[in-house]
Amino acid sequence: MFTGIDEVDWASLRHAYGSAEDVPGLLRGLASADRAEREVSLDGMYGTVHHQGDVYDSTLASVPFLFALAGGEDVRERGGIVELLVSIGWEGEEREDGTDSPGTAARAAVRAGAELFVRLSGDAEAAVRRAAAGAVVRFVDEPARVLGLLRQRITVERDDRVLLALAESLGLFVRRHPGHAAEALELLVAQSAPPYGPGLRLAALGQLAGCAPDRLPPDLAAVAVRLLRERSALRPVGQPEAEGPGEDTLVGRLRRLRPSDEEGSQLLRTLHTALDDRVSDRIALLDGQLTSPDPTDRCNGVWMSAGLLREWRADCTGLVALLGAQSGAPEDRLRDAAVSVLVDLFHLAAPAADGLAALVTSRPDLWVRSWERGVPTLGGPLKALARSGDPRAVPVLAEVLAGPVVPADLGQVIGHLGGDAAPLAPAVRRRLGEIPLDSPETSARAVPLVTALTALGDREAVPEVMRLVHGIPVGLRPDDAHVGPVLRALGAFGPAAREAIPVLRGLLDSACASAAARALWEVEGDASVVLPVLLRELAAEEAHRRRSAAEVLSRLGPAAAPAPSGLRRMTEADWVWERVTAACALWRIDGYGEYGRDVAHHGYDGDTEPVLPVLRAAWTEHPHTRGAVAECLVEAGPSAAAPLRDLLETELSAPRRHLALLRGYRGHDILKDERLLRACRKLLRGE
Repeated sequence: MFTGIDEVDWASLRHAYGSAEDVPGLLRGLASADRAEREVSLDGMYGTVHHQGDVYDSTLASVPFLFALAGGEDVRERGGIVELLVSIGWEGEEREDGTDSPGTAARAAVRAGAELFVRLSGDAEAAVRRAAAGAVVRFVDEPARVLGLLRQRITVERDDRVLLALAESLGLFVRRHPGHAAEALELLVAQSAPPYGPGLRLAALGQLAGCAPDRLPPDLAAVAVRLLRERSALRPVGQPEAEGPGEDTLVGRLRRLRPSDEEGSQLLRTLHTALDDRVSDRIALLDGQLTSPDPTDRCNGVWMSAGLLREWRADCTGLVALLGAQSGAPEDRLRDAAVSVLVDLFHLAAPAADGLAALVTSRPDLWVRSWERGVPTLGGPLKALARSGDPRAVPVLAEVLAGPVVPADLGQVIGHLGGDAAPLAPAVRRRLGEIPLDSPETSARAVPLVTALTALGDREAVPEVMRLVHGIPVGLRPDDAHVGPVLRALGAFGPAAREAIPVLRGLLDSACASAAARALWEVEGDASVVLPVLLRELAAEEAHRRRSAAEVLSRLGPAAAPAPSGLRRMTEADWVWERVTAACALWRIDGYGEYGRDVAHHGYDGDTEPVLPVLRAAWTEHPHTRGAVAECLVEAGPSAAAPLRDLLETELSAPRRHLALLRGYRGHDILKDERLLRACRKLLRGE
């Protein structure tokens, strides 16, 4: 099994963390009789030679030994080894660039050993057969033979999970070999109907949705919901987990994080993924999942609702109300899942507010969430209720403010309550005034309160904020994380914060010069003081300093007339945010075309030619800039924004959220998209 392993110069090979000299030990560990050692070794292989799907020369050197392990009947849990081989070969194909790269060589090596997958498709171990089914389709280049093998295995297979893998393999076969798809599709259609069980029928429907939607039943959602409930009724109540807790490895943690019904979750996720933009069908399917009598099905429905809400623009009022109903579930896992989805919906969570309010009222222990490290934060139910803008959150937040610790995210949440949060201002001021100024924790405790006062626009808080600025000892000067919120607060208070002018002027030569200039402008309104500072920052080497200066210059409007030459240079910068910020500043300084004549005597002729092309290019090529561009267009007004009207119309007609296709999801993406839509509607419809 390991013949020749010591003859490989592993020390000269590389993996994700350097020398591959540890790989032989990992390979031998995969054959260990001890489950913990096998799990640690498999974790190690994924973390080194196949880190995040990458393929290295050490990966290629490992392939022959992985094949030997996969074919060794005395080796336990070979299914995981087959899955690793499939991933290595498939990643090599997905990333193949036509060069003699390790990925290309690894793909060829896995393909060369594909006959083993054919043999393993009939292995005695179900997990091996399950992994081998897809491997045969991926790496055996004989479509007729592969289809015959799948047909034969479907006939004799009795393990439900392997049958599901075979259905998935049929769908993959159709996509890889469209010229041989007819018989495979007939097999899938047959599997989607009686006498097959509900799980296999769901699997077949999911594959048909992805490769032959015309073969689906017209009442797909109703059929899928019925099959889901039939399947759930067959699941034993209180069935123990198939596998123990395992080691604290990546593989072990992933196993523990799996849904309690991983198979059912995968079946429905496959169907949702295949339905893609058929949003009405997906909502109907989710309605069925969220009204299931089985809490596990409802929990799976919650997570799949999150996927739809994050990606698609649709009327999901009823769906959100059903999510709100789950917040009252007795099962902690279901309740927590629903709340975690609702937290990211902000005002779209309003249909769930009654359920959230009931949970907040009945469970004070969920108001604040403590962490092993760091400052406590608001608990999910209260945070979701406040972010939805529901005033029922206000008295509860008042009680939280009376508690021993102010949650770190209190300030960000208060802003979503608008004027309803005004009664909280006295308590916030009082808590800020009580913070000791000689503690290393002063900054961490003050920032949430200062942010809250900024959101409230509470001008009566100037003394408390100034106390914070003046009273901190020299050895505990606030860092940038502290200074930024304080400066924003003083600026938000406007002329009421005039006593801060000396402090703000003293910061004009600091690392936060632009932020200080902004606050000083908002408090004092004297362009002659802040303009030289901003022009200096506009010429800085660091792009983030130039962008910060441009943002403040745009607030000065025509008073920043001497700035356009530097801003024009920025419109050609490499960083898109620098270009967009400069273009918006140019336009604002020109009064959106209205004040070109007034500023001409300062040496600026009112030429906004660079502005619209920069904004159009950013909108088209960098979707994450659309919110900032739209904000600028709203300020300019419909007439000035008319040349970009086509972008606004296209955005409003798009069914997919503008950040959905970017890599990764961030908690504010839905909010940003809703704000973008609101801006587009305002410009086009006057809403």
